[in-house]
Parts: sequence; C-alpha cells; structure tokens
Amino acid sequence: MMPDKPQLQAILLTIVAGIADAVGYIIMGGVFAANMTGNTVLAGIAAAEGFHDLAAQRLAPLITFFLGAMLARLLLRLLHRPMAPLLLEAIVLAGVGFLPVGRETAVLIVAFAMGLQASAVTHFGGTAVSTVVVTSTLARIADATLDRLWPVPARTLPSIATPRLLALTWIGYFAGAVAGTMLLHLIALPLLVPAAILLVVVALSRQRPLA
Repeated sequence: MMPDKPQLQAILLTIVAGIADAVGYIIMGGVFAANMTGNTVLAGIAAAEGFHDLAAQRLAPLITFFLGAMLARLLLRLLHRPMAPLLLEAIVLAGVGFLPVGRETAVLIVAFAMGLQASAVTHFGGTAVSTVVVTSTLARIADATLDRLWPVPARTLPSIATPRLLALTWIGYFAGAVAGTMLLHLIALPLLVPAAILLVVVALSRQRPLA
C-alpha cells in the first residue's frame, strides 16, 4: 500500500535529514548536521580525552541548529504555515555548496537548516513524528507495536503513531544516509538533492498544511 500524503511528506523529510547527516559526517569533519545527540556525545568524548578544541567544534552545530529551530518557530507564528521555513531550508542547502566557506562553517550552516526542519513540521496527519532523529522513533515503534499486539483500554496511555508510519520514517532516514554517501561519489554538490526533495514536500503541502 502506498503511503498517504502526510506519510510521504514525513518519509521525504527523514531522507533529507539522513542525507545531510551522512554528508556532514563524511566531508565536514566528523560532525552530524541533524543528530545533535550524536554531536553531544562526540563532544563529551573529545572533552574527556583533553581535545577541547575538537569538543567545541562538535558542540558548535548545536548553536546553529537551535537558532534555526527558533527562526522556524518565529516564521510559523508569523505565517502560520510550514512552507516558509521549509523553503528557506531548501535555499540554504542548495546554496551552501556555492559559498566560499570551509567545511566547519558549512556544517554549521547545514545544522541551521536542520534546525529549521525540526521545528517547521512536527505533526503528520495529526501524529507527532520527528524527522531529524530516529532514537525516539525506534522507541515509539516498540510502543506502537506492543499496543497493537496487546491493546489497552482507551485513554489508559497516550496515543502513538502507527508502527507503519514510524517504521517508514526510520527507513527514510536510513535510506537518506545511504543516498548521501553515494551522492558524494556521484555529484560535486550532494546537498542539491535534499534541497530538491524539500521542494517536493512544499509542493505536496500546497493543498493542505503539514501541521
């Protein structure tokens, strides 16, 4: 069965995050663009081993991610639609490869774009789903699967997205990481691909808001 429009939007956004993380980690100094948990752990390891400059480098994306998320929230308050932050994210991802900046600055810019995505869309078809991290998604898959296998009375526990939607978002993130790695060997500007995917998401949202 083909995914419905909210599911397709969620999958495409997780592909974007997967590509950004893979590209960032491989060519931008071993730092994630979307996975701030991973950056925090890597920074902690570096700090414990006495590499304080490296720790600071791995913490820096958290700042630009945070700023991106704040800007997305502001745009949502002003415009009441996720289209604006997603379009801005597409522009940032498409343009970063043309900027005369080093890889450390580039990953900060991509992290800013991921912050935009993280706050631009948080619900798909009435269900809360993250499109930039998958740790919580795996936990929710376990919750939803058990609830399907052993139903509980209504209102006993908070409602959870369907296992299918959650699984599809994890698959999208994984597929994005694979695609991002392959794109590095195929084209000079791999982030143009997630930028194009974002335009597809925006086009799908024209008839009905994502969140």
